[in-house]
Amino acid sequence: MKKSVLFIRGGGQGADEADALLAKSLRKELGSAYDVRYPRMPPDEDAGYLDWKAQIVAELARLEDQVILVGHSVGGSILLKFLSEEQVVISIAGLFLIAVPYFGGDENWNYEELTLSQDFPEKLSRIPRIFLYHSRDDEIVPFAHLALYAAKLPRAILRDFDGRGHQFRNDMTEIASDIRKEDRLPKH
Repeated sequence: MKKSVLFIRGGGQGADEADALLAKSLRKELGSAYDVRYPRMPPDEDAGYLDWKAQIVAELARLEDQVILVGHSVGGSILLKFLSEEQVVISIAGLFLIAVPYFGGDENWNYEELTLSQDFPEKLSRIPRIFLYHSRDDEIVPFAHLALYAAKLPRAILRDFDGRGHQFRNDMTEIASDIRKEDRLPKH
């Protein structure tokens, strides 16, 4: 049986098409043992967190236990908020977050709807593995946001890169490698 991977795209104009390239790379790198789902999320101009949350709930309802979650940019922020505020019925095998903004970390990134509660790290403790990826030359989300998450999630594994930009040059090789490695480890 294939292992389920749910990939939640980032936000902004053109994100569906741009992040479809990331999903395609992830599918290619993971191979046939994984079912990478890339759902169409609500349009950014008409939707807020609650709309995205409803779509994530619907997607998770279709999946079995031990789902692997991947979020890019705002999609990762939405996954973090969702996982830290909602009771998720199925088990999450791992959370892999790419170029995720830290809302509430500074005056330029204040968006109350996506600001995490102070106790969000404790609420994520049921997820056995959390990975954070960021490139130093990200032109959208400042690289400093990785350090903000590192301070709050000390057990998370951080991967920093040079020259990959916000879209990671549409190359998910390292993320797929981490998913495969982590998938072989015993769950705790």
